[in-house]
Amino acid sequence: MTNFKTADLCDDHASTLQVCDLDFRSYGKRKRFSGKIETVNIYEDNVLFLEALESVPEGSVIVVNGGGSRKCALMGDRLAGIAASRGLAGVIINGCVRDSADLATIDVGIFALGTNPLKSHKRGEGERNGTFAFGGVIWNPGDYVYADEDGVIVSKQPLF
Repeated sequence: MTNFKTADLCDDHASTLQVCDLDFRSYGKRKRFSGKIETVNIYEDNVLFLEALESVPEGSVIVVNGGGSRKCALMGDRLAGIAASRGLAGVIINGCVRDSADLATIDVGIFALGTNPLKSHKRGEGERNGTFAFGGVIWNPGDYVYADEDGVIVSKQPLF
């Protein structure tokens, strides 16, 4: 669903929301997206992220804690294509992406800190479906995230 504004949701639900304080850039074709959170906690290794892309429910938003690393990309055009083909609402990455010109044409929301042309490691290290914190937010699987041009907010309950 894309007929919301995070500013309006904050006006109506400020006491029950968490607001992410990171300044993400939007890379996907969708500039506004929302959905139930699925989590992946990795560092410079995207194997578990790929597994999540291939298995999470349609409409989900995968939140990737990449530790804020800018040393390599955790997502490129191939993984973004998988996200779009599986009907995911979006991906939020505390890290970098690559193939940014191609990502802009893929119908999925993609928020990340920046770009880096170097691909990630392929060791399969990390954790799926765990809770972690970044950007002043505690990211729990099953919570709801809303992202648009103004920022990213998280709620325990769906807001519409």
